[in-house]
Amino acid sequence: MKNRAAALSVAAALVALGTALPASAAPAPAAAAAVESVRSGLDCTTWIHHNDPLYGGVDCTNNTGSPVTFHADIVCGWAPDVTGNSVTALPGRTEESSGHCAVYSSGIGHIGWTVE
Repeated sequence: MKNRAAALSVAAALVALGTALPASAAPAPAAAAAVESVRSGLDCTTWIHHNDPLYGGVDCTNNTGSPVTFHADIVCGWAPDVTGNSVTALPGRTEESSGHCAVYSSGIGHIGWTVE
């Protein structure tokens, strides 16, 4: 009985901690989308839609002399992560890969991209 009471006490403390996080722990808004350095010849900017915080993606410009295929990697909090559509950017062109987190997600926590 003692162990059960201790386990319930720990569980209650974890729930209280999870609901008492400061507002700064929330995902960054679209205005703070990261512009990351050139990786594999792509210059990419991540974004979160201003009307739908569960929809986000990445816009990448191909700075190489040949086509590059990539997709967005979206971390969706408490929901499964999402892989955006595969996109091929021709040299000098900018293309977009995006995805939508499940409705029960706690929000987009990070957006990255993978060159295929």
